[in-house]
Amino acid sequence: MSISPQFLDELRSRLPLSEVIGRRTKVTRAGREYKACCPFHKEKTPSFTINDQKQFYHCFGCGAHGDVVGFTMQHDNLSFVEAVEALASQAGMQMPRPDPAFVAKEKKNKDLYAVVEAACAWFEQQLHDARHRDVLEYVLNRGILQTTMSGFRIGYAPQDGQALRTHMIAQGFTDADMIEAGVLKASTKGTDPYSFFRDRVMFPVSDRRGRVVAFGGRVLPEDMRPPQRSDFTPPKYMNSSDTPLFHKGKMLFGEAQARQAARDGHTPIVVEGYLDVIVCHQAGFQGAVAPLGTAVTEDQILSLWSMIHKDEKNPVLCFDGDNAGRRAAERACERMLPLLKPNHSATLAFLPDGEDPDSFIQGQGREAFIAHLKQAQNLSDFIWDTIVGDKVYDTPEAKAGLEQAVARKIENIQDSVVQGHYRSTYKNKIWELFRAKRAPFKKEWQGNKGRGGNVQNNVALSRPTGAGHQNINMDIVLATFINHPFLLLDFSSHLESGMIMDERAQMLCDNILNWFEDQQEKDDKILDSDELKHHLIQAGSGDAMKIVLAPRVYNHASFARQDASETKARQGLNEMIRRIVNTQLEDDLRIAQRELLINFSPESEARVLEMRRLLEQGRQSLSEGQMGD
Repeated sequence: MSISPQFLDELRSRLPLSEVIGRRTKVTRAGREYKACCPFHKEKTPSFTINDQKQFYHCFGCGAHGDVVGFTMQHDNLSFVEAVEALASQAGMQMPRPDPAFVAKEKKNKDLYAVVEAACAWFEQQLHDARHRDVLEYVLNRGILQTTMSGFRIGYAPQDGQALRTHMIAQGFTDADMIEAGVLKASTKGTDPYSFFRDRVMFPVSDRRGRVVAFGGRVLPEDMRPPQRSDFTPPKYMNSSDTPLFHKGKMLFGEAQARQAARDGHTPIVVEGYLDVIVCHQAGFQGAVAPLGTAVTEDQILSLWSMIHKDEKNPVLCFDGDNAGRRAAERACERMLPLLKPNHSATLAFLPDGEDPDSFIQGQGREAFIAHLKQAQNLSDFIWDTIVGDKVYDTPEAKAGLEQAVARKIENIQDSVVQGHYRSTYKNKIWELFRAKRAPFKKEWQGNKGRGGNVQNNVALSRPTGAGHQNINMDIVLATFINHPFLLLDFSSHLESGMIMDERAQMLCDNILNWFEDQQEKDDKILDSDELKHHLIQAGSGDAMKIVLAPRVYNHASFARQDASETKARQGLNEMIRRIVNTQLEDDLRIAQRELLINFSPESEARVLEMRRLLEQGRQSLSEGQMGD
């Protein structure tokens, strides 16, 4: 809708900003202006100023700034048009209607709102009618308080399919309007229309402005229903069909309350059903909402993010602990992936099997639910766990399949920055998963210093640059271990803590360490080079071993040869590990220095200084030919 600047100016002139804000928070005069505690962040001393003459507000604490329309949008979680409509109503102004078709549509919608509102009021009356005392007792026995029932306007649709129609016709509504609004259903047998909902507890569904637009109906327990003439079992829940007012994939049950709660700092929590939302609200979780009979949709995800005023938007998706809950979570994540952008994500919480928020809160209490929500899993970890499952990735084909599945999933992310971080995160996870196939070393053999091989055990041989000199350096290290396996007693902790980016070298390294661990299980603990070579061939690393035990390696490092002395091999290996560590420190230092330029902090500066100290220490020990501390 096009709204002219002249209309907005007239709206601002009719509604003093201090008056509009004063309806929502305490405002006091301060000279020509007004002041208040900011409604957008918590503070004890007022830093929020209002200037009616200039028609703007400003908070010196959080920086919030705007006019009467902006305030209404932010405070009430409304769109621009919705905020203007609400303010125009307060000011007694008619919204501009330039398009006759739009005017007709709005008039029709206004009539339909009246239909649904009248039906809602009638359902409420029926729940408290003496004839339906058993239904009211059933709702109360579900743990729903009278005040909660009133707040959510819970009602009852009687079994008589003509009762609502008779009442509504007496109020002046037509069958056509009631059918279009979704409260009546046209007969296929040529008889009168009948109630869409019958013999159900009714939950009104409101739009974000709090106007009732649809209903959800829950079936009564079997012992409260009349006997069925057939084997037909009614569905547990029924939801209104889509109407001009209601689109189930775009709305959330409890959205109006949750928007207000989110402004007050409550985190939006998506649960499954109507009663889940209501019990959550009753327990103080006022950001609770639920999809309307469907999996969470793209529009609903965007609505959740729009509720949150903080930069980091992370609603909680809370699912039942059964297989259906896991499947619902997977569908929600599939729809969320293309929408992800910086600071826009979600966390996922799963209740114990057989529990939903209604039963969990009423059975174990509010604090237990809080504790469970705190254990929510972030989105990227859940997606990773879904892809990996309980499969075993012990063959090249299985590993390639995992990498392919991860790549396909990441491609769904449209934002290039977020996609890049997912790619980097999952690359590291794949690496860790493949390395985890080798059992960890026994503690007594890690970091053994018994023979002087004492190279900074806290520094990992991590993330080599991939340049030629780093690759050859790693091959030299592996060749030395193969030809002089006793050195593993002193230096194995450095291989264990490191990550070698070259897959061929990594596999060879894993097999060397597996063999070493097996030898420690034996009584004699003899580390024989020929036995290690035989093991590597049997483990499928024979070709990789040939690449490592080649003239190009020995030409760079004669100490790696099998005929080199123990002293020469030890000194040479120690120096080579130093070189690799120093190269990595140089890479890490460059990264840290770039980060320091972008985001200066005392912590990042201290980190750079410490890395420089370590690097200088490493360089000095290399130049002096020392063994290092």
